[in-house]
Amino acid sequence: MKAWVIDAGDGSAPAQASLRFADVEEPRAGAGELLLEIRAVGLNRADLSRRAGHYERIATRPPAPIAGLEAAGTVMAVGPGVEGFSPGDRVMGMPSGAYAERALLDARLAMRVPAGMAWTDAAALPVATFTAHDALVTAGRLRPGDTVLVQGASSGVGIAALQIARWLRAARVIGTASSPSRIEALRAYGLTDGIERPGAVAEQVMAITGGRGADVVIDMAGGGAIADSLGACALGARWVQVGRMGGPRGEIDLDLLSRKRVSLVGVTFRTRGVVEFAAVVRNAEHDLSAALAAREIAMPLSAVFPFAEAESAQQAMRSNEHLGKIVLQMP
Repeated sequence: MKAWVIDAGDGSAPAQASLRFADVEEPRAGAGELLLEIRAVGLNRADLSRRAGHYERIATRPPAPIAGLEAAGTVMAVGPGVEGFSPGDRVMGMPSGAYAERALLDARLAMRVPAGMAWTDAAALPVATFTAHDALVTAGRLRPGDTVLVQGASSGVGIAALQIARWLRAARVIGTASSPSRIEALRAYGLTDGIERPGAVAEQVMAITGGRGADVVIDMAGGGAIADSLGACALGARWVQVGRMGGPRGEIDLDLLSRKRVSLVGVTFRTRGVVEFAAVVRNAEHDLSAALAAREIAMPLSAVFPFAEAESAQQAMRSNEHLGKIVLQMP
């Protein structure tokens, strides 16, 4: 089969490794696995590091160091012990080695594609949807009537978080973005109040909320926004650190953290085993299946590239000018 293989050279600088379009061995479904015919692939920032098996503890091993971790496709075969899936089923998920004509996915991590949903739309959903739901609901303990602040709302996870917060009846969904045009575009995805970065984010959140602050902060910004994220928190808020677009380090005012009684929680999939990750998928499926079927939660597609143009697609992602997802479409 054809696949985009990570050519890491001597392995000393994986971020500088190249992609190579190559013929590789066909994967076979093992115990508990689904063999998928890939129809579309979602791109993610993790792809740019060119590290095979970015989520090593949850990934199904591909037959070669193949790029990618998000896709949608048709079940071709099921391995021993798989229940609930059959050949022909349409599924989406996070298979390791997604930049390929076929890939393996642990059946516990598969989610059904709603009827009538395009493959490109389905491939754009798993990473952002699973991440945002886990951050908002499990780590952030979102409750109906809460005020949510999404730092970095124009990221894929940010856009998913806006929609999930709206679907789960947050009273107000505030988001930060880098331009007025992005803020305006995000209103279609659940944003009630937009704040342009850089700026006095904490002060503006307090003004919007009448001095109360946000009950849940979904932080995609990281180090460069620590003071704003903490300053925007309400008493007893849950501050969930998801992304580090503004850097991985910064100073925290521990006195303010304590006085506000803020819970700061870090989340990632990289250190979760398959059982933990399966719980993330099932929780999202339980809460969001109806919303996905009704297209109340959907990712905007910034660009769709042919599968043969994966290098161009990654270059488009690297330019950081897109809003929403970039997707590869199989012929």
